[in-house]
Amino acid sequence: MTATSPYRAVIAAAYGGPEVLEVVELPASDPGEGQVLVEVRAAGVNPADWKLYTGAFGTDPARLPRRLGFEASGVVLAVGPGVDGVTPGDEVIVQPAQGAYAEQVVAPVGAVLPKPSALSWEQAAGLLLAGTTAWHTVVAAQVGPGDTVLVHGAAGGVGGFVTQLAALRGARVIGTASAARHDDVSAAGAEPVVYGPGLADRVRALLGDGEVVTAAIDTVGTDEALDTSVELVADRARIVSIAGFARGGELGIRLLGSGPGADPGTEVRRSARAELIALAAAGRLTITVAATYPLASVADAHRAGMAGHTHGKIVLIP
Repeated sequence: MTATSPYRAVIAAAYGGPEVLEVVELPASDPGEGQVLVEVRAAGVNPADWKLYTGAFGTDPARLPRRLGFEASGVVLAVGPGVDGVTPGDEVIVQPAQGAYAEQVVAPVGAVLPKPSALSWEQAAGLLLAGTTAWHTVVAAQVGPGDTVLVHGAAGGVGGFVTQLAALRGARVIGTASAARHDDVSAAGAEPVVYGPGLADRVRALLGDGEVVTAAIDTVGTDEALDTSVELVADRARIVSIAGFARGGELGIRLLGSGPGADPGTEVRRSARAELIALAAAGRLTITVAATYPLASVADAHRAGMAGHTHGKIVLIP
């Protein structure tokens, strides 16, 4: 494929479920001032992608059709005027991207970072959106040596990174997950505990004499996760959630991300990208790819993601 070739891309043609997704052919896009054109080798799938067309972010008909995909890996095809430090042929990671579910994507040069050879295309495409979210949570919860941290959803896409990053910061991590995922939680560096009725008591049973849970990070947004966090952690400023926006606001905990009243952490997340890539390249941060799908099967990829039973990242391969 060349910079002048038409290319395929995924669009949401309407609002609804995954059935509204289509693969269409688009004319070639040339990079403008400060932009880079990338041939996409892999694109990460994230919950934010389906929120664009399911109504979670509104249903303005003027915004249709919508391109999908916020992160990708690939090879630079061309650069626009004013771009320094990036040249055609470079292997890169693109995040944040707009319309990464495609054979090509144009992005500002500030969104393009070098891809280490140690990472596969699939791993590189699945690292940064979930990884920067996880980084933001451990920074906001002030996780460090001597802490005991409770992570809700420790086997999930974001939760797995939260668990690893908290452990790398020297904390003891207790992670909630279904019994079938306890080996995954242990591998990420946490002590697993099954969620469900009696969760707070099961967490207390793991604590030593005089030990308390000093911080909690919620990636699932359930009442159980929020109530257990408030019950176990004395300082609500060290309880953070990326999902429980309505109840979290009532409880006075820290809300992160794109929900109402939440801190987007734009600069924290942006500055974390290079550090996350370095950790992954050095083998200190594991990126688990749960499944890959071709562009034509994007609806199936989203159905799998919406079901919430995969361990690790779902990735599209153009």
